[in-house]
Amino acid sequence: MTSWAWLGLSIATEIGATLALRSSHGFTRPVPVALLVAGYGVAFYSLSRALAGIPLSTAYAIWSAAGTAVIATIGIVAFGESRSVLKLVSLFFAVVAIAGLRFG
Repeated sequence: MTSWAWLGLSIATEIGATLALRSSHGFTRPVPVALLVAGYGVAFYSLSRALAGIPLSTAYAIWSAAGTAVIATIGIVAFGESRSVLKLVSLFFAVVAIAGLRFG
């Protein structure tokens, strides 16, 4: 796999683990807890593999911004979280920043 594919896998599993964290209800439900532990494990392993070809500053910035943007979007769309103009503009700029880091 390429470093960028490892980074993509890392982002996807971090998002899945974060959703499992929400479903764990304070670590009281064993299946979501197992999923979040495994998901974060795969996420960090994949991130470490991505670092073989992507500078740390770029990889971590994309990893954290992409995960944040996707989780915030899922929160708005699926969980009915607030969608203020400031939040939507901030998400837009997060996506722009991710593109700038990837292609800049």
